[in-house]
Amino acid sequence: MLAQVRLFLVLIFLCLVGFTSSANAQLTDRQSEYYQGWLRTADRAESVIEANRASDAALENLRSEINNYRDDFNRARGANTDRINTLQSQIKALGPKPEGDAPEPEDIAQLRAHLEEQLNSLRVPRIISEEAYSRANGLISEIDQILRTRQKKEFFEQGPSPINPSHWGPAWVDIKEAIQSLTNETVTNLRSDVVREQIRDRGLAIFVLLVIAAVLLIFGKRWSERGGDYLRSLGGAGTGVWSFAISLFRILLPWVGVLAVVVAISLTGVTGLRGSLLLENVPYWAAIILFYDWIGRQAYVIGASQGFKRLSAARISELRVYIDLLAVLLVLHGMALLFERIENVSDATRAVVSFPIIVATALLLLRIRQIRSTDSSDQSAATGSAGFSQVVEFLRRALFFLGISSPVLAIFGYTNASEAIVFPAVKTLVLIGALVILQRFISQVYGWITGQGDAARDSLFSVLVGFALAIIALPILAIYWGARKTDLLEAWSRLLLGFDIGGVTISPTNFLTFVAVFAIGYTLTRLLQSGLRNSLLPKTKIDPGGQNAIVSGSGYVGITIAALIAIMVAGFDLSSLAIVAGALSVGIGFGLQTIVSNFVSGIILLVERPISKGDWIDVNGMMGYVRDISVRSTTIETFDRTDVIVPNSDLISGVVTNYTRGNTIGRVIVPVGVAYGTDTRQVETILGEVANSHPMVLANPAPSVVFQGFGADSLDFEIRAILRDVNWVLSVKSDMNHEINRRFAEAGIEIPFAQRDVWLRNPEALQPSENEKQGPVKPEPSTPNTHSNRPVDMTEADLDPDTGDEV
Repeated sequence: MLAQVRLFLVLIFLCLVGFTSSANAQLTDRQSEYYQGWLRTADRAESVIEANRASDAALENLRSEINNYRDDFNRARGANTDRINTLQSQIKALGPKPEGDAPEPEDIAQLRAHLEEQLNSLRVPRIISEEAYSRANGLISEIDQILRTRQKKEFFEQGPSPINPSHWGPAWVDIKEAIQSLTNETVTNLRSDVVREQIRDRGLAIFVLLVIAAVLLIFGKRWSERGGDYLRSLGGAGTGVWSFAISLFRILLPWVGVLAVVVAISLTGVTGLRGSLLLENVPYWAAIILFYDWIGRQAYVIGASQGFKRLSAARISELRVYIDLLAVLLVLHGMALLFERIENVSDATRAVVSFPIIVATALLLLRIRQIRSTDSSDQSAATGSAGFSQVVEFLRRALFFLGISSPVLAIFGYTNASEAIVFPAVKTLVLIGALVILQRFISQVYGWITGQGDAARDSLFSVLVGFALAIIALPILAIYWGARKTDLLEAWSRLLLGFDIGGVTISPTNFLTFVAVFAIGYTLTRLLQSGLRNSLLPKTKIDPGGQNAIVSGSGYVGITIAALIAIMVAGFDLSSLAIVAGALSVGIGFGLQTIVSNFVSGIILLVERPISKGDWIDVNGMMGYVRDISVRSTTIETFDRTDVIVPNSDLISGVVTNYTRGNTIGRVIVPVGVAYGTDTRQVETILGEVANSHPMVLANPAPSVVFQGFGADSLDFEIRAILRDVNWVLSVKSDMNHEINRRFAEAGIEIPFAQRDVWLRNPEALQPSENEKQGPVKPEPSTPNTHSNRPVDMTEADLDPDTGDEV
């Protein structure tokens, strides 16, 4: 019965795999065999997982096979989506079925049945592919769990201690036997006729490869320098760009020479099984040595360009030696692992062989930390513990901990844990150094292209490059610290599938699509605003406030439309978030009611325009000019040249005085007092002439002079005049006061001032000063009538409402 069910599922699934565009597709034997192969693979995988006796390599191969099936099922899950949506729309267009026993027209009933049959024939394969995908995904997860468990067990596994003298003898014997076996293989092959025949037949190729290798290893450095001189002649001298390019050739050319030697030796056929395995790793080991030497050289170049401020030249040279030694130790560690794999030695021998390498690596790490601590103590004290220095300090302490813990773990028999800590630490530090060097090079190229020079290293572009390089390096760091490549691929595949938030699936694809479309819409909106502001609106008769409202409104509408289009193009289905958004809107409404109120008030200000950009207003005791109106707040520049941010809700709900709304005409009141006994008609005439003579005073309505009354010390008059521009109120008042003072002096009219009698009890104690003996300074004669050519800067104190300075 189970076989029949599986065969039925096979037939249904093949409708999807073969010809997904048609529900009545014909099935082929190949497609049927494919699905049956999946069922067999899945059954076999379940048996292997249950037994848990397969090797890691076998599990990895099985996982790769299942992953291929899973990718096919994943693609099949999304097949016929458009056709299914079309059928659902057709069925929806027919309307709901009649309730109860109510009959439905025969034609509509037949059409509905036909459409539902097609819909079901397309849905069933999707359901089956979904089930197969889930099964494959579950099997892969179980295999990954088994491999991670084994890896964790191996990490914490305790073996023989390498400091036990009883293990040294057998380990030395194993090493000598391995060297002897390798030598015997090579000698035996050299004596064989087959190898000699190969050497004779391939002698020319072997000779050419050896010559090429010798030339590259001997003359590669010189050629790199000559190439660098030629590249510098093209431009960019002093930027370090060509120096970096030359340094890469210092790695590439010798490595090609080593590769030529390896190929030449392989053509001879003198290597046996052990020699072939050893020879295969020589290019990798050579790359490590050359790369680490390149890192040390670049560190010296960077230090020299900075004047050896952080590390002295001697310290950097010493650091280069230690970096080269770390490369050698990594190669020795690789040889030790290869020795274990080839000879299948005991755990004791492996521990004894690895222990000296671990100790030497840990000592080098400690020494590198001492160099950094000795020469960088002053810089660390100067920069403090903020920012990047915190990372540096953390790395120093981590190096110290690793340098101490790794040999200790190895002594107690935790060789695997020790190797999994100290060697990844070395690789991580070198990788960080390589990223810093690469970031520096890219910044130099950017500075060379843009003409910024060394200033480009501190630019935003350099920071973004460093951030991007750090993200790219994360998978490499994960592999260094024990992550499997399949784990990284699994994480990447899950990331591509996206994650669900409230029923909305967000994946990198639709997220990047959303960002790209929104960026395009945002750019077009800004271009539209720029065209309106600079080209179209200035040619109209709309006032500046209205132009600002149109530009701002077009920006908000454009950004909103760009966001909606980006959501639709990206394929986000926000319908499932409607209920959640409705529930959250209540709480958000209470928490953000002030912001929402300001937002709505900003829209009202832009639409109704009770105030406009450039208006002189007074709100809540703050007086100044409106400089900007946004959806949340309005910026007012006071007469003290300070910006005041006023929430829009205050402008809508509060009392606002707009002195320049519609026009700039306003009134000025100039109070004047004269001494008792003065001819009031003469004063009135003089003040009228002063008011009428000023160019900022309107003739219609004409200015007036009012005799206000009898004050305590003077006869009080006022000039009341209408100005063509109220922004000149202080300048006009100042000009009138100067002219009044001149005219009164000519007419002999006295301006009184309050007098007080002061009685002194001991006047003899006071002696007159020299200045008082010389007498009072005579006042300078007033100048003729001169008017200001610009308005005087005002403050709130200058505009006392009691003085009549109002619009």
